[in-house]
Amino acid sequence: MAAFLKRLMPKKFRKKGMVVPVVRLHGAIMTGGSQFKPTLSLANVAPMLEKAFSNKETPVVALSINSPGGSPVQSRLIFQRIRALAEEKNKKVLVFVEDVAASGGYMIALAGDEIFADPTSIVGSIGVVSGGFGFPELLRKMGVERRVYTAGENKVILDPFQPEKEGDVEYLKSLQLEIHKVFIDMVKMRRGERLADDTTIFSGLFWSGQRGLDLGLIDGLGEMRDVIKRRYGKDAKLELIGSARTIFGRRVPGVVLGDADAAQLAAGAASGLAASLEEKALWSRYGL
Repeated sequence: MAAFLKRLMPKKFRKKGMVVPVVRLHGAIMTGGSQFKPTLSLANVAPMLEKAFSNKETPVVALSINSPGGSPVQSRLIFQRIRALAEEKNKKVLVFVEDVAASGGYMIALAGDEIFADPTSIVGSIGVVSGGFGFPELLRKMGVERRVYTAGENKVILDPFQPEKEGDVEYLKSLQLEIHKVFIDMVKMRRGERLADDTTIFSGLFWSGQRGLDLGLIDGLGEMRDVIKRRYGKDAKLELIGSARTIFGRRVPGVVLGDADAAQLAAGAASGLAASLEEKALWSRYGL
């Protein structure tokens, strides 16, 4: 209705310039999170994507990506949702990398018809990583005995409280190779002939935006505002799409909480701390 009424208005009263919706996809990619440390997942970003692509007056949606990666599942789900909306709404997707679009962050960036980055951005890291700690010697020194009872001989595979087993590691490696192949196929499908003939592209290495351009991982160097104005005119404007809120808004800081609310708040803080530590580990891989 708003678009119809706008067309009835005299041109001199209409807004000048195209308005381009912008969705910020920033942070580590994982489920969960909390109000203290929101994370990047399909559930969190879907409402913003739906709103951005529902704009009928613009042929393009801009995505700002700043992510060191995380869950390959959530990365792929977000990628698929972006591509589905782009095809359904017949819109072009322009991706702009800020500090980093690596691993799962780069997987999401592949949803763009074109990818731009700063010369000093970090892009790539097309690989799969798993990590953890082993504590069997610590338990032995503490005089603690690990007791596990299972139905299924592989139910406690990769248990950090038991000695590492060669067969467990081999199985994990086979899973990583399967996921890595999916990632590689996505890159080849989306980047095609733009990719350079370089064997290191799929090795898990990451590069600066400048080198990423040479390798064909991105399409150009530039900042969102400048690129949009060059493409769609000096009067083009960016409109940041915010996350959805309930009709009651967010909880106001400083209000008195009941016992149940306080317990929930404490649990959220603990969850947020764990997510924060995990996210810190992801960012630190790229010196950030």
